[in-house]
Amino acid sequence: MISQETIQQILSRIDIIDIVGSFVKLKKRGSNYIGLCPFHNEKSPSFSVSPSKEIYKCFGCGKSGNGIGFIMEHEKYTYVEALRWLANRYNVEVEETETSPEYKAHLQVADSLHVINAFAQKYFADILMNNEEGQDIGLSYLKQRGFREEVIQKFQLGYCLERGNAFAKTAIANQYNPEYLQKSGLVVLRNDELLDNYRGRIIFPVHNNTGKIIGFGARIIKKNDKAPKYINTPENELYLKSKILYGTYFARQAIDKQDECLLVEGYTDVISLHQAGIENVVASGGTSLTQDQLRLVKKYTNNLTIIYDGDAAGVKAALRGLDMALEEGLNVKLVLIPDKEDPDSYVNKVGTTAFREFIAANKKDFILFQLEIALKDASGDTTKKAAVVNQVAESISKINKAEDFTKQQDYIRQCSEILRIEEHGFTTLVNKFIRERVSKQETKQQQQGPAQNSGPAPDGDFPFFPEPMYDEDGFEIQGPPQQFQQQDDTINLILKDELQERSVVRALLEFGLKEWEGKKRVADYFFEEMVDDDLFDNKQLLHIIQTYKAWYDAGLEPTSKNFLYHEDPSVSSIVVSIMDFPYELSPKWKEEYDMPVASREDVYVQEVISTLNYLKLRKIKRLIEQNQKDLEQPHTSDEQMMLLQTHMHLKQLEKDILKKVGTVILK
Repeated sequence: MISQETIQQILSRIDIIDIVGSFVKLKKRGSNYIGLCPFHNEKSPSFSVSPSKEIYKCFGCGKSGNGIGFIMEHEKYTYVEALRWLANRYNVEVEETETSPEYKAHLQVADSLHVINAFAQKYFADILMNNEEGQDIGLSYLKQRGFREEVIQKFQLGYCLERGNAFAKTAIANQYNPEYLQKSGLVVLRNDELLDNYRGRIIFPVHNNTGKIIGFGARIIKKNDKAPKYINTPENELYLKSKILYGTYFARQAIDKQDECLLVEGYTDVISLHQAGIENVVASGGTSLTQDQLRLVKKYTNNLTIIYDGDAAGVKAALRGLDMALEEGLNVKLVLIPDKEDPDSYVNKVGTTAFREFIAANKKDFILFQLEIALKDASGDTTKKAAVVNQVAESISKINKAEDFTKQQDYIRQCSEILRIEEHGFTTLVNKFIRERVSKQETKQQQQGPAQNSGPAPDGDFPFFPEPMYDEDGFEIQGPPQQFQQQDDTINLILKDELQERSVVRALLEFGLKEWEGKKRVADYFFEEMVDDDLFDNKQLLHIIQTYKAWYDAGLEPTSKNFLYHEDPSVSSIVVSIMDFPYELSPKWKEEYDMPVASREDVYVQEVISTLNYLKLRKIKRLIEQNQKDLEQPHTSDEQMMLLQTHMHLKQLEKDILKKVGTVILK
């Protein structure tokens, strides 16, 4: 874990304009900066960055956050990865908290492999571009395949010489550890001699999410029936094949923007499509998809389109592992390339526009495609058709997210029609597979112990299709009972109260350390006036105020930044929304009307008093309403008099506060 001291150093150096400006061309407008949103396609800028509040907001797609949040959203990093990115940018040395010796050893090996891989990539790239053999064999091969130099450099391709130990000698001469060189897969030990493992091959570096090289794929050029076409890095502390999709680092932003991931089989498919301007594409390396790879896709989008060769092997490969994609809630489509082509050759043959049009026109739903292929194989055989029915029902049962309930029902209806079987019976079969899955989960939980066995089915699962509900007269209930429906005026009142509470928190975060009367600060006045926690309905907002008070009482000086970059993402998120800046006074106002314009900084005293008074006023109104309800109940004369006096007192308090805030109440 990164130490708190390191985190504080990073936070103290964060400059949101510098961070966002690394990815977005920003133009100053007033006190803020604007640019084209990097999270959706737009022609007119609706993306705004506030350096004073240290937040960004897109008024087109609605995304907002702080500097760390921007890196996490744009680069698809975890919180820790974003911190490391910022530490590297601002030259902050990352200190780790105390960890186990085993974990420290793991990190040491991983760091060493990163260094070796970076060195190897530069070495192979230099051989490809500047060495005679590299140019004559490696570069000429790539150019013959149609790859331009800019895409070769983008993907950092290289070439390994055919001589047995050229790279190994260079690496040892540069004092790299022989043990780690072997672990990286770059060299092998034979007859007590280190030899290059990728001799005479094109080198494809494999990058992780942050752009670091975690391994290599090496393709043979010369025909050799005894040698494998590709050699990949062996599994080590960095390279875990089941967790990797080639090209993710280069595709992640395009996938995010287009809300679709194209999945192909090979390295050259990815590179060719990138060269053609189709960048939302990654490769599985020709293996069955794993759950980790599918979750990597879901990190960027819910829409997965798989593009494979149209031969029998391609169809079989396309169908492997896709039940897991349904379990992950992905919308899976399949496209098969015609005429024994692959994506690489087909895009070069027809061009970018025709390729895009072909993909759009030939996407087939995975479930329906699977059913179509299986029925062709069954070709009228009753036994085989029964197996198809079971296979499709089991696939549909894997759709287990509650939000996908309608999708599951649609599949049942469509598949019943295609199979020409009764829909009710097919529903029963799907439910059977769902029950079996739930039963397996329960058994697994029981084996793990009673502490993990309580409660309902796992979140997101709906075990069975619900039976319709009927009223006492036998009619089906079409909607929720009346007592659960909110009236519009109640909703509006809740929203209004929420806005008032947020205004109070915003005033405290922005002005809490400003001067008040005498030696007091705004925070002192604030906590003297706000003595009742019941003033707040939103417990998250109340938690922010309580946290501020605890820090302030401890002698610290909290600012909005402390909460904006709070380690609890729920706190950070709500503070970002509070500090949002939907409106900004145009700088032309003063020029046009030649008059001073007061900013919120100038009138913070009035804002603090006003927001607190509105909060008190809401509390008094609630007390009046409660007292009124009590008056409507039977009471003794003394109790009735006490309630009337209370009512008069509360109404007087209401009038006093209304005078302070300059509001007139009409009866």
